[in-house]
Amino acid sequence: MRFALTCYGTRGDIEPSVAVGRELQRRGHEVRMGVPPDLVGFSEAAGLTTVTYGLDTEAWLERYRNFWTSFFGNFWKVQELVGLWREYWEPVAQCWAEMSTTATALADGADLLIASQSFQEPAANVAEYYDIPLATLHNFPVRPNGQLVPALPSTVVRSAMTALDWVFWRMNKKAEDDQRRELGLPKATSPSPTRIAERGSLEIQAYDEVCFPGLASEWARWNGQRPFIGALTMELTTDADDVVASWIAAGTPPICFGFGSIAVESAAETVDMISAACARLGERGLICAGGTDFSGVSIPDHVKVVGAVNYAAIFPLCRAVVHHGGAGTTAASMRAGVPTLVLSTGPDQTYWGVRVKRLKVGTARRFSGTTQDTLVADLHRVLAPQYVSRAREIATRMTKPAESVSNAADLVEKFATCPERAWQR
Repeated sequence: MRFALTCYGTRGDIEPSVAVGRELQRRGHEVRMGVPPDLVGFSEAAGLTTVTYGLDTEAWLERYRNFWTSFFGNFWKVQELVGLWREYWEPVAQCWAEMSTTATALADGADLLIASQSFQEPAANVAEYYDIPLATLHNFPVRPNGQLVPALPSTVVRSAMTALDWVFWRMNKKAEDDQRRELGLPKATSPSPTRIAERGSLEIQAYDEVCFPGLASEWARWNGQRPFIGALTMELTTDADDVVASWIAAGTPPICFGFGSIAVESAAETVDMISAACARLGERGLICAGGTDFSGVSIPDHVKVVGAVNYAAIFPLCRAVVHHGGAGTTAASMRAGVPTLVLSTGPDQTYWGVRVKRLKVGTARRFSGTTQDTLVADLHRVLAPQYVSRAREIATRMTKPAESVSNAADLVEKFATCPERAWQR
């Protein structure tokens, strides 16, 4: 069979799609990928035929960080927020037409089109144009549900999420109307999430059911259309893994710090805060650079800075993990069975932090509100025995990475051959 995959975002957003694509190709299927230009090499290294899809992620990452930092810190400054939102959204919206062209070429002759969570709309329209099945990969429960904010009545939460779908649809309506007109499709009269669901698309929930108690029961009415499979990752080894493991083995288990693809505003200040907090706690610190350039920053002896590492190999060797709250990194820290401290920058990361707190495997706060004192207090809290034991217990309930990838491939294979009966398992 032929599978086309379109995915957009950072490395953490792309890896789930690449993991599924690689497994489908291993099974003998033809796979074609579309990813951001700066991540084509990553996809090709997995052995997949890949084309560019949208803009470089660098075109919007800093603007994304600036908007959400301002939103959480100065939410009352509406005019400033509107300006920052327009600045952030402008380059992203520009690539809609290009995404449509790329997705149309990729999906020509495909048996199924798979779209990642970001920019599902252009892919959904292309799938409708070719009248082929659509599968989507979600790393967060984005469809309306009553479980997202447990402190509020479920009807209120569900209604708010439905309203938000309408808001985003209206924001993107011109771009989508243009695409649908070019494809010869009728003008849409409802938000894309509604149309995707009503068309019977396979909406794979690429995170564990244990993270959102009650969600599976609420979505049972979809009769398997939204299966939970666990986080998708390739657990890639890196050249640094052995060196880092040796450094860890030479002393006490460190606290691992990682901040994802979005660079922190000041590398020097971040190192100073981490090193001082670790010194006060008598701990060592391991900093995974991610998208931040730490070159030229003075690093004390009890702290080590590295580039990319295999989280599956390194996290279990650490006392705790401190990170930005990305879906993949959160899953990796929970699978490792170590306490987690989420220092978030974006809204989805903030909510993953809330889930970490509710599961009692760690705690969370905004990165912009973190100081040396709060970091010491938060680490002291998550290193307590009750968090350590709870983290180990939850780890046993997380889906194994290989099982998640295999389940995803099984689902899309079955859906591609018989979409009308895919839910009957």
